[in-house]
Amino acid sequence: MIDEYDAFVEKIKIKTGIDLSLYKQSQMQRRLTSLYEKKGFSSFFEYYRAMNSNNELLEEFLDRMTINVSEFYRNYQRWDILEKKILPTLVKGKTDLKVWSAACSTGEEPYTLAMVLSTFFPLSRISILATDLDEKVIEKAKIGFYDERSLQEVPVSMKNKYFQQRGTGYLLDEKIKKTVVFQKHNLLSDSFPKNVDLIVCRNVLIYFTDEAKHALYEKFSRALAPGGILFVGSTEQVFTPQKYGFETADTFFYRKVKTI
Repeated sequence: MIDEYDAFVEKIKIKTGIDLSLYKQSQMQRRLTSLYEKKGFSSFFEYYRAMNSNNELLEEFLDRMTINVSEFYRNYQRWDILEKKILPTLVKGKTDLKVWSAACSTGEEPYTLAMVLSTFFPLSRISILATDLDEKVIEKAKIGFYDERSLQEVPVSMKNKYFQQRGTGYLLDEKIKKTVVFQKHNLLSDSFPKNVDLIVCRNVLIYFTDEAKHALYEKFSRALAPGGILFVGSTEQVFTPQKYGFETADTFFYRKVKTI
């Protein structure tokens, strides 16, 4: 079974450019086995052969492989620290910030960033790069329509200011949507932007192997401007930040203090 999965990983890398070996094998293998069994296949070999001739099956596979769970102001206390402790230092003497929301899923994270930054800058001076591997979630993010569950941690003032109820969901204000530029991007293989002031990459690194995480921390460090901040998820603490040229600015916030 392991040999078969390894062969599947190699074929997927050749076909799509996505290297599944950089994801934790037990989690990824379990997720994909469940998927192919639901589709009526009995092996990775059968599943790949079917995907090779059925683009819809391939798209479904790519969608399942990526992790798309998000909500606005997820883990609200962390966003409160970003707004009240991290950003006042980061914005000092600046008229704007270069911001990247990596693995942005359906857009809740970069749009939350825009709302938080709106307390420091006019919306016209806010521009956030938001990237994800999954083109379907990027298209959904661009629409900016969300259900009630996604908004449960949004402060009332922000909800009233930037959302309009439409039936059972909420439509995000165009002024916030215009602050975010979405692009397809593979964290594991594509090049990173440079001289970024704030990188937010939350709740995705936990799915990668230790080797992949190490490489990503190095790439994030090189992407940050001196004094720039990396903001990670609440299960993704960097235990040796100095190895990557970071110091701990607060729990789950890391400041670049030297070039590696």
